[in-house]
Amino acid sequence: MLSRDTRDPASLPRLLLTLLALALLWPGIQLSELDLGVLLQADSQSEMGRFVAAFWPPAHDAEFLDLLLQATLQTLAIATAGMALALLLAIPASLLASRALSLSAASRGGRPKPLAQWLRWPVRGLLIFLRSVPEIVWALLFVRAVGLGPTAGVLAIAITYSGMLGKVYAEIFESVDQRPAHALLQAGSGRLAAFVYGILPNAAAELTSYTVYRWECAIRASVVMGFVGAGGLGQQIDLSMRMFAGGEVASMLLTFLLLVLLADQLSRVLRGRLA
Repeated sequence: MLSRDTRDPASLPRLLLTLLALALLWPGIQLSELDLGVLLQADSQSEMGRFVAAFWPPAHDAEFLDLLLQATLQTLAIATAGMALALLLAIPASLLASRALSLSAASRGGRPKPLAQWLRWPVRGLLIFLRSVPEIVWALLFVRAVGLGPTAGVLAIAITYSGMLGKVYAEIFESVDQRPAHALLQAGSGRLAAFVYGILPNAAAELTSYTVYRWECAIRASVVMGFVGAGGLGQQIDLSMRMFAGGEVASMLLTFLLLVLLADQLSRVLRGRLA
């Protein structure tokens, strides 16, 4: 009776890849100066204990809740206005950067001409530049330019997220079935009509899900940018932490958690309706 070989033929490549990952990870740990032992020291544990204990009970007096409501609305306004401005640039840029509506691709079986691909690189380069600089850096620059307040946060989100949205939108347009759009283009349809009737119906659910996710990220980013003076919840958290008001910080963190949960539920509902 023949013996059955039960060895996994991919075990050796997996072992080599694991060893390679560990070899690459170790220098990174050394360069980051990661020392988890600090968390186990008595002084660190005592300080963290006092810091966390100050979070209870969360602040809930009427004057603070009114301030919290204003800061929350301002955070939502910063994220929403920034996303709206980002979409104004991201949508046309994604159409120019994508080969989904290429006339040469429609007539050559999905393969655009080399010249058409080269002409898209300036737009792709612009999108790379816009998303390569973190929004916190743009916020610092705009705080210097326009002063403290939510305007700096809106402009920072608009610039960074236009690059992110434009890149992903272009990839989504290229990932869906291209045949309906190519058929419309070959029949003499305009590119806008080919996009609306050939690309958008198949990409709508994924576009909506990613856009809502990026709006959720914009909410988080607007909180972070508040620490550099861009308004919203982040600026209030910074002020409360400077005054060692742990209860106020706890209330704002709970509010921030609620915003993220609501954004996640909104994404589920919209995706379910478009699926």
